[in-house]
Amino acid sequence: MSMSQAFLQEFDHEAKTTRRILERVPADKFAWKPHPKSMSLGELALHTAMTPGMICGWACEEETRFTGDKPPVATTTAEIVAAHDKSVEKMKATMGELGDGGLTKSWKATMGEQTLFEMPKAVLIRSIALNHWYHHRGQLSVYLRLLDVPVPSIYGPSADENPFAASA
Repeated sequence: MSMSQAFLQEFDHEAKTTRRILERVPADKFAWKPHPKSMSLGELALHTAMTPGMICGWACEEETRFTGDKPPVATTTAEIVAAHDKSVEKMKATMGELGDGGLTKSWKATMGEQTLFEMPKAVLIRSIALNHWYHHRGQLSVYLRLLDVPVPSIYGPSADENPFAASA
């Protein structure tokens, strides 16, 4: 199996799990924050939804220039789920375009004259597109728990959902 195929196989599984979490984000709580320094629920949910496609898009460039622009804001859960679905399609298309050869090429991120990151595109996909995405999904599951929203199974049973339990 090629490197790009392995990333996509993992991604397909994780995208389904992420969608289940995003579907449970209550729109009436979008402004809620667990701490003043934290992102709001709505910001975190939309960031989680958009991460894979956005970061994979960077892998199509040799250099990504960050400008400090404000991220978009969602007003409904349906918008967040739609952003996730669009992000999933972009990730799949981009990985198909890049292939293993593209993943070995170099990428860097800059802001102004400063280089923030420089790495092979495979590392960009693994560490920022995927690991970063999982990190935020984990944060989002904690937000849901704190808001008393049932948390779906992620890698095993949650307190609210057990896919391994015998059905009655």
